[in-house]
Amino acid sequence: MMRGLLIAIGFLTRLPVPARAFDGASSSSSLAWYPAVGLLIGGLLWVLAWALASAPPLLVAAVLLAVWVGLTGAMHLDGLADSADAWVGGLGDRERTLAIMQDPRCGPMGVVALVLVLLLKFAALASLPPHSAALWLAPLLGRAVLTAAFTSTPYVRSGGLGSGLLGASRGASVAALLVTGLLCFCADWHGLRALVVVLAVFACWRLACMRRLGGMTGDTCGALTELTEAAVLLALAA
Repeated sequence: MMRGLLIAIGFLTRLPVPARAFDGASSSSSLAWYPAVGLLIGGLLWVLAWALASAPPLLVAAVLLAVWVGLTGAMHLDGLADSADAWVGGLGDRERTLAIMQDPRCGPMGVVALVLVLLLKFAALASLPPHSAALWLAPLLGRAVLTAAFTSTPYVRSGGLGSGLLGASRGASVAALLVTGLLCFCADWHGLRALVVVLAVFACWRLACMRRLGGMTGDTCGALTELTEAAVLLALAA
C-alpha cells in the first residue's frame, strides 16, 4: 500500500523517494494515491503561503507558482504544450495528432498555451485571499482527474508513460475519488464550486479526446491537470 503512495509521489513530483519503491508490479497501485499526492502538494503550498503572509501579494503569487512548477518538474505543463500543438496542427486527424504529440519540440501553439495558463494561474493566485482553500483544492483536484481519466477513459498510446496504470484497481480508484469529493465538501461552498467547475472541465476535455483520439494519452492527461488547476484557481478567485 505505502509503495503505491511512494511511486505516486516519485512520478508526480520531484520530491525524493527511495529508489527501491519502483517496480513494474506495483505501478498500477499508485493510481488511487494520485489525489493524496495532490493534497501533499497543496499542503506544501499552503504552508509556504503562510510563511510569506507579510510579503506583497504579487511576490507571493510568483513564488507560489514557481515552487508549484518546481515541485512537479513542469511535467503536466509539457503535456499541455504538446496537446496544444497537436490539437491545432493535427487538423482533426487522429494519427497526425498523435504523431505531433510525440515530437519533443514545442511549437508556437504550445508556447502560447503555456504562457496563457501560467498567466491565468499567477493572476488568480495574486487575487486570492491569504490561505485560500484554492491552494490545496487545485492540486488535489488536478491529480484526482487523472485517477478519474484512467478509470473511465481508454488509453490509446501503447507503451506510453500511463500504460503501467491500466491494471489499477477500479474499486480503490473510485474510493479515492469519493474521499476527494468529501474533502471538497470540507471547504464549504468553495469546495462545492471547485468540484462543479472540475466536473465541467473533465467532461468537456474527455469528450474532445474521445472524438479526436478515441481516448486519452499521457499528454492529454497532463493538459487535463493544468486546465483543472487553472479552472479551480479562477473559479475561487472570481
